[in-house]
Amino acid sequence: MTKSSHIIELQRKHEKLSDQVEKIQSRPSADPLQIVTLKKQKLKIKEQIERMSV
Repeated sequence: MTKSSHIIELQRKHEKLSDQVEKIQSRPSADPLQIVTLKKQKLKIKEQIERMSV
């Protein structure tokens, strides 16, 4: 896997997590722990993308 294709894959994962967070937050019975966990995953992926983009 090339560096650019890896970055693209990470961006897709980040977008998918964003969609999941939005979907969960739209529910009245949203689980705050699940939201925090997904947001932490998003942050880790974002940091990976930033490190690889330099």
